[in-house]
Amino acid sequence: MATNTASADRYSRGAVILHWLIAVLIVLNYAAAWVAEDMPKEAKMQVMGNHKAIGITILLLTVLRIVWRLMHKAPPLVETLKAWEAALARVTHLALYFLMLAVPVAGWGLHSASSQGAPVGMFGLFGFPALPVGSDKPTIGMFHELHEVFATLMLVLVVVHVAAALKHHFKDKDGTLRRMVPWLP
Repeated sequence: MATNTASADRYSRGAVILHWLIAVLIVLNYAAAWVAEDMPKEAKMQVMGNHKAIGITILLLTVLRIVWRLMHKAPPLVETLKAWEAALARVTHLALYFLMLAVPVAGWGLHSASSQGAPVGMFGLFGFPALPVGSDKPTIGMFHELHEVFATLMLVLVVVHVAAALKHHFKDKDGTLRRMVPWLP
C-alpha cells in the first residue's frame, strides 16, 4: 500500500544533511581502513591520518546530530509497521547513534594511547587534543579491540538499516525511504 508523504512526514533538512554527510564519511572511513592495510608504511600513515581526522569529524557531527534531534522532533514511524518492526527500528537507530559515538571515541582513545598524547591532526589544519589516557600496551590493546568490535557491529547494523530501508521502499512501498531521501518524490 503506497502512501503519500507530506513534508511533515519527512525529516528536517538539517537531519537529512547530517544523516547523509555522516553516512558518506562513515563509508569513506571504512574504505580508508581497508585500503590502508596493504599500503606501504608512509602511504598507510597518510591514509590513516585522514581516517583519524574523518573519525573525529564523524564524532563532532554525531554530537551535532543528537543536539539537532533533541531540538527537532522526528516524524512518526509509518502506521503500517508491525509492532516488532517499529521496536526493531527504534533499537537499531539507538544502537547506530551509540556506535557513531563509540567507534570514533575508541579510535580517538587508541590514537591518544599509541601516540602518547599527541593531538589528532585534522587534515593539516590544526590538532585535536588527545584523550588523557595511559600509553601502556593493555590500554592500547583495549582501545584497539573496542574500536574494531564497535566498527564491526556498526557495519552489521548499517547493512540491516540499508536493507530495511530498501525493503520498505521496494516491497512495502510505504514511503519510509522518502522521509530521508530528498530527491525521491
